Amino acid sequence: MKKLVIFDLDGTLLNTILDLSVAVDYALSLKGLEGFSYSEYMTMVGHGITNLVKSALTARLGQEPEQGMLDESVKAFTDYYVSHIDIYTKPFDGMPELLRELNSRGVKMAVASNKFHEGTMKLVGEFFPEIPFVAVMGNSPELPLKPDAEVVNLILAKAGLDKEDAILVGDSSTDIKTAVNAGIESIGVEWGYRPANTLVDAGAGRLAANVDELRAMLL
Repeated sequence: MKKLVIFDLDGTLLNTILDLSVAVDYALSLKGLEGFSYSEYMTMVGHGITNLVKSALTARLGQEPEQGMLDESVKAFTDYYVSHIDIYTKPFDGMPELLRELNSRGVKMAVASNKFHEGTMKLVGEFFPEIPFVAVMGNSPELPLKPDAEVVNLILAKAGLDKEDAILVGDSSTDIKTAVNAGIESIGVEWGYRPANTLVDAGAGRLAANVDELRAMLL
């Protein structure tokens, strides 16, 4: 049993795709552009909000947007999303129970997300208020996005643990590559936003098809 479990947020702990989709659709509508389907947005998320909005604009325009347009759309997305961040979002089945069990067993936990820090903190505080995470790390100007290993290194320092004590759980190749770059073990979860084969290709040590399987791997 590892002493520290580092969780991704979107697609791992929480199903956030509908709220993200609505917010991007809103930002696109202000530019007279159509939105995308749930499944299309699943291929765009995971790399931070700027890249999410940029991907949507590029797909609709047929070319990358000018910086001014991108900045305006990112602001529109952020303003809308912060105010509507929890309309449809909810934890994946069994996840709150798993976190409580890990905590009761003395396992330390942290969150490492490419979602902007304010949104990450708000969602973790709302849906998992009783979990004493050693760190909740969202994207901020001074922190590079995953798969850079810096977020893992910062969490390890906060927890006072070594690499061999930690494991990262995530739903995307970005998460798995983060673990590889940081030199820690990983588990890829299959209920998120990416196909299982992409997790294997990225170097996932193991795959969990559901929360029960994840529990058996962690405890």
